Amino acid sequence: MSHVEDIGRKIRVGVITVSDTRTKETDKGGALVQSYLDDDTYEVTHYRIVKDDVNAIQSELKEMLNTVDAVITTGGTGIAKRDVTIEAVSSFFVKELEGFGEIFRMLSYTEDIGSRSILSRATAGTTEENKLIISLPGSTGAVKLAMERLVVPELKHMISELNK
Repeated sequence: MSHVEDIGRKIRVGVITVSDTRTKETDKGGALVQSYLDDDTYEVTHYRIVKDDVNAIQSELKEMLNTVDAVITTGGTGIAKRDVTIEAVSSFFVKELEGFGEIFRMLSYTEDIGSRSILSRATAGTTEENKLIISLPGSTGAVKLAMERLVVPELKHMISELNK
């Protein structure tokens, strides 16, 4: 895309998996996110697994946002009581990118899971420091869909816009 400016360096990304049960060996969603960012454009500088706890998620976000351009979270975006990722990340947003969640749910509906897509609260937004947070469901199918159809095609553009 010619309208996307090169920011002159690799885009630094942090990855957070939100889960009470995953380990680095069993975290397929977090590993999948990282695999999509394994090229000359991106550098995954941080990767953590954090418990389903608002304070733990926010603490990790605060640390990562000091040194990255974007954070991608996986997990905790549903409606179960323990799903608190959206509550944790939304407090950082100065601008929510409503279209991200809307399009993700539309794609999920038409290409993957049908009406169960209404249970997803996937979202994205920008922070006061001009950083980007993207929150994806934890399933590998959802991660694959989001990374292929939304994140990889638009992440460079979003970071470019934030650096204007």
